[in-house]
Amino acid sequence: MLRVNDIDLTDWEFWRRPHEHRREAFKTLRRQPELVRFEEPDVVFVPQGPGYYAVTRYADLVEASRRPEDFCSGKGATSIWDMPGDLHEYFGSMISMDDPRHAKIRRIVSRAFSPRMIQRFEDQVEAVAAQIVENVTAGGGTGDFVADIAARLPLKIICDMMGIAEEHYGTVFDATNVVLAGNDTEYLPSEDPEEIAMALLHAGETLKNLVEELGRQRRKDPADDLVSALVNANIDGESLTDQELGSFFILLVVAGNETTRNAIAHALDLFTRDPAQRALLTEDFEAGIPGAVEEIVRYVSPVIWMRRTATRDTMLNEHEIKEGDKLLLYYWSANRDESVFTEPEKFDILRDPNPHVGFGGPGPHFCLGAHLARREITVLFRELLRRAPGIRASGEPDYLESHFINGIKHLPYTL
Repeated sequence: MLRVNDIDLTDWEFWRRPHEHRREAFKTLRRQPELVRFEEPDVVFVPQGPGYYAVTRYADLVEASRRPEDFCSGKGATSIWDMPGDLHEYFGSMISMDDPRHAKIRRIVSRAFSPRMIQRFEDQVEAVAAQIVENVTAGGGTGDFVADIAARLPLKIICDMMGIAEEHYGTVFDATNVVLAGNDTEYLPSEDPEEIAMALLHAGETLKNLVEELGRQRRKDPADDLVSALVNANIDGESLTDQELGSFFILLVVAGNETTRNAIAHALDLFTRDPAQRALLTEDFEAGIPGAVEEIVRYVSPVIWMRRTATRDTMLNEHEIKEGDKLLLYYWSANRDESVFTEPEKFDILRDPNPHVGFGGPGPHFCLGAHLARREITVLFRELLRRAPGIRASGEPDYLESHFINGIKHLPYTL
């Protein structure tokens, strides 16, 4: 068991260590009677902040999520430090808003996802997954599972949903990799903080400009896509501004593309490492896949944390919180809380109940795309196990160097 003094969640070296080390560290933090405070990263383009509390226990995370009036998102949800205004606007969108503005955006977006549109794209998931698997089975039988399979399905579905032309898929893919690169130099120009900030701004601008230009076209000439529905929506006199449309698109392609692709990639790795769980799923796929999807999301926890900021002096269960305190809600840790999950480190597709927080805790910021993510994982593995039943990972995952996203960059596979 690690000691608290041996743990520094702010140090990049912590996140470079094996996942076994991470599991032991969070187990130690969950057992502390008080919330543990860590220093904020020291970045050159903003003053160093006062630090943050690591919320690692399930009960504390759920309670904070249920009380947005006490623990707000509007000060920043995806960054430990307080982002400058331009970065905050690009990458914030709904996820870094509080009511009433959050309610307005969510209301417009939810109305745009009409039952007819949802059904259309659910049907398209099946067609796209079938084509991806057909291409793979017709190929050489080996490759990179992330590039060949896991990344292709969510990217195409989201781009088609928004009306983004296929010629721009590569641009969207590259920009989202930068936005969620963490500290990974495969996607970033260097480890220099100023260069990283410029790369993030450029990626945000690229995505924002792409969808704003499309939005201007769709206002004049609407089509049967989500951008048309969003820019022409008028609900109780409310509609999206160009800035809100651009920020929503960044959120959608980042959250809906990167997180789902990582869940899919981790799933193949998990089923390769645990043949017994794979056999359980293949024995009766339709009966087993709903539980398997929930267990994949719990075990993987694609988004490791989100930030909240205390709006006043208050209590979080037995913890005293001061106005302005920053709290990082560690979903990855809460989903392994021994007081909630029996044998939490065991991957068990029959786990029942499974009240995981892999799509966020209860409250206004529960993942808007949870249904689509479940659908994509289900359909892709149905196709894979039907048409390529021998598929498995043939090597170790190449993990993304990030404290925010539990990502796999590359995963070799064989049929």
